[in-house]
Amino acid sequence: MAAPRKIKLTLAYDGTRYHGWQLQRNGLTIQEVLEDKLRVMTREPVRVFGSGRTDAGVHALGQVCHFETRSRLEPEELQRGLNSLLPDDVHAVRVEAVDPGFHARYDARSKVYEYRILNRPEPDVFLRRYTWHISRPLDREAMRRGLACLQGEHDFSSFRSAGSGNRNPVRRMLHVELREAESGLIHVVFEANGFLRHMVRNLAGTLVDVGAGKISPAEFEGILEAGDRRRAGVKAPARGLFLMEVLYGCGETEGTDDDR
Repeated sequence: MAAPRKIKLTLAYDGTRYHGWQLQRNGLTIQEVLEDKLRVMTREPVRVFGSGRTDAGVHALGQVCHFETRSRLEPEELQRGLNSLLPDDVHAVRVEAVDPGFHARYDARSKVYEYRILNRPEPDVFLRRYTWHISRPLDREAMRRGLACLQGEHDFSSFRSAGSGNRNPVRRMLHVELREAESGLIHVVFEANGFLRHMVRNLAGTLVDVGAGKISPAEFEGILEAGDRRRAGVKAPARGLFLMEVLYGCGETEGTDDDR
């Protein structure tokens, strides 16, 4: 019998109709769909391990996972076959054989999330599943000043939702940036060595309060320092959140709950 190989997958998916990444009893998930199609291809039971969980309605352009298989199909064959079986809202971007010691979650150095806001009076029917529409004007420069305080290592308890399994609320924010695109689109990018439960969505909701003038950039920093979720703003809708990339390589790693 052939020895098992470890295969790394990079996936893109539209999370609109899924109950998140992780297997659940009462809802269709990305992991369930993926394992089902891999089982058909390899003709063996397959368990997929993701780099982290994404919540119901959250999208991904670069989710990473791995699985083991005794199938002799080459990575290119696996990719072609998998994409022929997967639904149109899930796509295998890359398939590659990796070292037996690789782990999609525990070897991750950092993850990049992006939150997308459509800031203009009129909504866009074609972007309604992928952005949070805010009709009132937002002060982008005030939002940028607020974001600046997030750089570096902090206790992010103020932006952690209840139910998180992580005891340590300290995370290192490696990069944060607000980018403006055409037609009122705002992209807020967060790269960190780990994310607490709903951390990005809670940050985005509070950042909108800064842009709307409800709180100042200094007050935003005060919320971060307070370590009190009650001080922060609302949790932004899942539909505006994208897992953009999972980075691997040298550096300190953590196994953490992703923003879900």
